[in-house]
Amino acid sequence: MTYATDRLQEEIAYVAYHFHWPLNDILDLEHPARRRFVDEISKINRRITEGD
Repeated sequence: MTYATDRLQEEIAYVAYHFHWPLNDILDLEHPARRRFVDEISKINRRITEGD
């Protein structure tokens, strides 16, 4: 099974936007590591938004 191209592009854009990492660095991440970064960024954003 392959990972959906649209989803992959969303993850890349999300990590690049928040961490300002180059495309190749993000593409070098294994899927689980990239997902973990996406999840952690999301948690940080929720805490900021909620004022915690």
